[in-house]
Amino acid sequence: MTQLHLVFGPQGAGKSTHARKLAEAERAVHLSIDDWMGQLYGPDLPQPLDFGWVMERAARCERRIWLTALAIVRGGGRAVLDLGFMKAASRSRFLALADEHGLSAKLHYVTAAPDVRRQRVQQRNAARGDTFSFEVTPAMFDAMETQFEPATDEELARSAVIATG
Repeated sequence: MTQLHLVFGPQGAGKSTHARKLAEAERAVHLSIDDWMGQLYGPDLPQPLDFGWVMERAARCERRIWLTALAIVRGGGRAVLDLGFMKAASRSRFLALADEHGLSAKLHYVTAAPDVRRQRVQQRNAARGDTFSFEVTPAMFDAMETQFEPATDEELARSAVIATG
């Protein structure tokens, strides 16, 4: 039985939607970096956007989310980590942490075409529905596009791949 699910993919691919559905199906706790960042740091987001400022705070949230997920699993539960996992090294680090603690982990790679993803982000900004945590401006979208590292062949071999459009 998988204890940890790591959901990754580029922005607007449908990660949060997939992660929420997965958490419901698995009776797991959904832990979203967007929720944490939006609630803890959204009101303080510097203008113009300072990528270093954002990444420092994202790293803080990731550390706290990991400890929360570990407590959930040690208590007999399951967790879905919806952290974006933009870099292969970040995905590898979380898989190694799971391994160090003797936990089973599964990758879920959610992907969609860039034009579809950009449109989804614009729609999410306008609708401010269930998966909205903070507005992603066109400049933020463009900046984050350059940061995402696609799944490696090794990751693909151990991932559920979810193409959403």
